[in-house]
Amino acid sequence: MIHIRKTLGAILFACLTITCAWGQNGANSPLTRYGFGQLADQNLGGNMSMGGIGIGLRNHTQINVTNPASYTAVDTLTFLFEAGISLQNANFSDGTTKLNVKNSSFDYLAMQFRLFRNMGMTIGFLPYSRVGYSFKSTSDIPAQSEWDDPTTVTRAYTGNGGLHQAFMGVGYKLLPNLSVGVNASYLFGNFSHKVTANFSDATMHSLARTYYAEISDIKLDFGAQYTMAFNPKNIVTLGATYSLGQDLHAINSYISNQKLNGSNVIADSVNHINKAFQLPHAFGVGLTYMYDNRLIVGADFLLQKFGSTRFFGKEGDLADRMKCAVGVQFHPDPMSNNFFKQIKYSAGAHYSKPYVKVNGQEAAHEYGIGAGVTFPISSSWGWMTQHSIISITGEWVKIDPKVKGVLTENYLRLSVGLTFNERWFMKQKIR
Repeated sequence: MIHIRKTLGAILFACLTITCAWGQNGANSPLTRYGFGQLADQNLGGNMSMGGIGIGLRNHTQINVTNPASYTAVDTLTFLFEAGISLQNANFSDGTTKLNVKNSSFDYLAMQFRLFRNMGMTIGFLPYSRVGYSFKSTSDIPAQSEWDDPTTVTRAYTGNGGLHQAFMGVGYKLLPNLSVGVNASYLFGNFSHKVTANFSDATMHSLARTYYAEISDIKLDFGAQYTMAFNPKNIVTLGATYSLGQDLHAINSYISNQKLNGSNVIADSVNHINKAFQLPHAFGVGLTYMYDNRLIVGADFLLQKFGSTRFFGKEGDLADRMKCAVGVQFHPDPMSNNFFKQIKYSAGAHYSKPYVKVNGQEAAHEYGIGAGVTFPISSSWGWMTQHSIISITGEWVKIDPKVKGVLTENYLRLSVGLTFNERWFMKQKIR
């Protein structure tokens, strides 16, 4: 059928997009040198433009993977397919020197449908973290005597990789106003960090350290949503999420070597660490208010207990991550056939204390604001009606350093999401 061919074509296009974007993970920050790198919030197009809220959000026209309990909001006749990419312009500054970097990244791929009565299902692919940086620093070692010259040390820092998650989740409506859900993800990927020190004094050694990890394990996330309808026009939804903290199965190594005069290896050691990594326990709560299917206002709070986890076998190298987000969406007239009245307008903001530590202190705080629009793409072929949408979100994010030596980072992001909304499960009437 026409709608099946169009949707399969869209899926193929999204897969090609993923393949092209795979080599660009969207990370260029020196802060990705620490921990698992830059964490990717579990947001799709409907969440990004609202500051990243989703714990208390229920939307039957777009997928919300932040809380799997929301899967029960899917229309019984609908098949949803979503994919999204981002373009990013990043500016880094240490107060005197500035650097500009542009890149792109694949954000998500997901599909949702009704599995059974009162049960919705979502399958998808999301990034979990991104690692990407390359920079140098230079310092002097004082001369040991008045006959010696100072020695200059040049250190090169490089890192790349990231973690990804392929997931399958279900939501079940226990009661007319209470839904629960779970996402089971296969978390996989690898990352490496390398530090090389070269000395201007040719008689001294060059030093290199490489940290490498390859991770593969199962990750579980749970959610619940309780909806209260005070009347047909005023609806409040309270949501909660919990992510299971656990040890991660990983192949890891710490390699240290020294070279004399840049050629002969005089020391080379490889160490492997048992139970090197852990995922944190995470708790989230969210509240949304919807008026007449036209106005949605919401807020989320998330706490990830990274401070009590191990990273490369050490505890205390990371800090608890806290994030607060608020968002609003306005839909002029959901029942109108007028194109402009079908456009949705969204805005939001967030603040977070990242989990990264530098020299034992919290490295930076993060602030972000954004806005977006959602355009409908509607067409009809006989009995089948398609209501697809394009979401465009602009966001500004600032990383404000709290430790000397950490760069100020400013990001401008443009995210584009495409949602195919197909009536796959409607029975055709034969005349």
